[in-house]
Amino acid sequence: RFGDARNARRRSEVVSILNAVLRYQVDNNGSLPAGIDATVGTSQVLGTSATGCDTTCVLAGGVEEAACLDLTTPLVDTHLAAIPRDPSSGTAANTDYYINRTLSGRILVGACDPENAATINVTR
Repeated sequence: RFGDARNARRRSEVVSILNAVLRYQVDNNGSLPAGIDATVGTSQVLGTSATGCDTTCVLAGGVEEAACLDLTTPLVDTHLAAIPRDPSSGTAANTDYYINRTLSGRILVGACDPENAATINVTR
């Protein structure tokens, strides 16, 4: 049950992150926060670390960037109170949440380490 509770929190937090990115985009004439790359299939783990983010969030079929993506400046205070962190393993340096742009140009946000064989991500 604890794993299910943590997964519920992860689901809520990926939605919060995605909504914040989309609100930023609306407020900035369609521009995404700086740093979100346009490379389809390349995921960026959120956090402040400059290295190691490609080893803690290994996604099937994807390529993860070594440096985390720090969205603190564009999102915090205006669109989020703080960048969420995974309830089990997240830190400011590596939140264990990731962002990606899909083939159709949509934004996908997901959790790196869901429990109980769950897949947690949301796309808009």
